[in-house]
Amino acid sequence: MLTAGRKSPNNFSLFIILNKILISSSSSIIDIVPSQINHARRSVSTYAKNKSHHPLLQLRCLLRKNSSSVDSYALLRALKARTNYPSIYTQGTQIHQLVITLGFQSVVFLQTALLTLYSDSENMSGAHQVFDELPQRTLVTWTALISAYVNNQRPGKALDLFRQMQLEKVEPDLVTLTVVLSACADLGALDAGEWIHTYVRKQGIGQDIILTNALINMYCKCGDINAAHQLFQLADTRDVTTWTSTIMGHASHGRACEALELFKEMKSRNCRPNSVTFVGVLTACSHAGLVEEGKRQWEKMISCYNVKPNMAHYGCMVDLLCRSGKLDEAYGFVEAMPLQANAVIWRTLLGACSTEGNVRIGNQARKRLLELEPDCVADGVSMSNAYAKAGMWEEKERMRRRKGRRAPGCSLIEVGSTVHEFVAGDRRQVKMKEIHHVLEGMMHCSRNVECG
Repeated sequence: MLTAGRKSPNNFSLFIILNKILISSSSSIIDIVPSQINHARRSVSTYAKNKSHHPLLQLRCLLRKNSSSVDSYALLRALKARTNYPSIYTQGTQIHQLVITLGFQSVVFLQTALLTLYSDSENMSGAHQVFDELPQRTLVTWTALISAYVNNQRPGKALDLFRQMQLEKVEPDLVTLTVVLSACADLGALDAGEWIHTYVRKQGIGQDIILTNALINMYCKCGDINAAHQLFQLADTRDVTTWTSTIMGHASHGRACEALELFKEMKSRNCRPNSVTFVGVLTACSHAGLVEEGKRQWEKMISCYNVKPNMAHYGCMVDLLCRSGKLDEAYGFVEAMPLQANAVIWRTLLGACSTEGNVRIGNQARKRLLELEPDCVADGVSMSNAYAKAGMWEEKERMRRRKGRRAPGCSLIEVGSTVHEFVAGDRRQVKMKEIHHVLEGMMHCSRNVECG
């Protein structure tokens, strides 16, 4: 039994904590417990599997009998029961307090489970607090926190933590590197991704298919499709993710014919495509204007590979038809969808109407977008452009007057493996004075060249 750092807690305080958790978890929990409990781990595990009882009730019963019967494994099983009891997600603070009260702060796997609980409930301040309270930070806990920030769409913070981990002389393993590469891909941080690739080669880390896939995905999303293709060619082993990432990369970078050739080769190697693969294939058809080929692949996806179309597939087909100017067919396709079209699909249709000047379908798309996302000013701009294209200047002027304030644009730039964000009108940049000084110098030089 693991009891590292164990205290002798006051049972009354433990009851207070558990009652808080149970009361806020569910008002419908029935307090039915076995009459005899011999071992905390076994009984809590049983309750975690049995959805008719709440595992925290089991802990309360154990504490009534003897607080020393609750060990770190019993708490871990209670935390893992969150799959069956989603209400536990909202009780991170109270469960955290229970762990501290019982004196289990030094048990790494328990702290990691707590960190994951906070992360899964999108409470990153709680997750970071668990990490900060650790008496000793291991590679496992560093990786858990970095992964938590990636999963919560904060890749910049994940990269900052990775750099901090390196400064503390903690060497990353394959899992850490794979997670950090995902952050690089999300952020478009090519320099950082290339540094990891160089590190892998210098450290003599053997080829691992998961790491190779992460590198290919990073290069594709960061814009270096040639490096991604080279990695793909050198890979000793290729699974469906390897093929799919490479196909998606080529399709999204305007190399549609190469993407379709890769898809053809994938099938010839007896690698069965999955749902994501077909998103790449349909994207390639859309970018290349291959309407009939796209329709053929759509039919084969359903009939030959039993892939049920999801929103991404429907979005690709709408984009395919819109890019080819087939707006009536695209609108009919959207109306016939078994799923309710999301804002992205309607916005794709509205954008095409803006280009083609199709006010009739544009108004229908705009109406649906007002129901889904009424505060998006850009949709009003697209509708205004559709009126202008159709020569309906009075309607365009009326739409222009109705438009609200657009969200300021932003851009990202990577300098020294650090990604900086610039928002229009934002004066909070730390080195704003230096930036303006350089810009003024560039403008001065430009004027001198023009005068000369």
